[in-house]
Amino acid sequence: MKSKTLRITYTAALTALLVVIQAVTAGLGNTIVTGTLVNAVLIIAAVTGGLWSGVFAAVVSPVMAKLLGIGPLWSLIPFIAAGNISLVTAWHFLGRLRGISLYAARTAAVIGAAAVKFLVLYLGIVKIAVPLLLKLPEPQATVISGMFSVPQLVTALLGGIVALPVLISLKKAGQG
Repeated sequence: MKSKTLRITYTAALTALLVVIQAVTAGLGNTIVTGTLVNAVLIIAAVTGGLWSGVFAAVVSPVMAKLLGIGPLWSLIPFIAAGNISLVTAWHFLGRLRGISLYAARTAAVIGAAAVKFLVLYLGIVKIAVPLLLKLPEPQATVISGMFSVPQLVTALLGGIVALPVLISLKKAGQG
């Protein structure tokens, strides 16, 4: 019971932190900062609260971003949620690899999860949603495609790197 309560508490606290980060950093106009911090919190949620905690935060994050006025088109929310879910799922499994050191597992998680999220977003948004579903004017299609390509890889990698010291601290405290 105690561990279930702790997971629910982590999920609620980290989801609230996601909303605060998105609201506070929106004014900066810097998607690298916002994306990095959001990805870090998603990863921390998946590691501390478990896979379902990470998945919950992964789905809530783009919806809240849109409600705060900083998210993209509503039709892209499912694709962004899928990218976030792929990030937390990859972290959940890669970060716990057996037979290798925790350092090696977490390194694999940083790289592998970032690559998976990038591929899900790139294929889903750049190759499917923008050209086939949205039928946007070329300038807008180019901007959206650019937002969901290499910057997503960069922010997912940086989010993993930012999450690592937090996870190390939590592990030392017996919480991660």
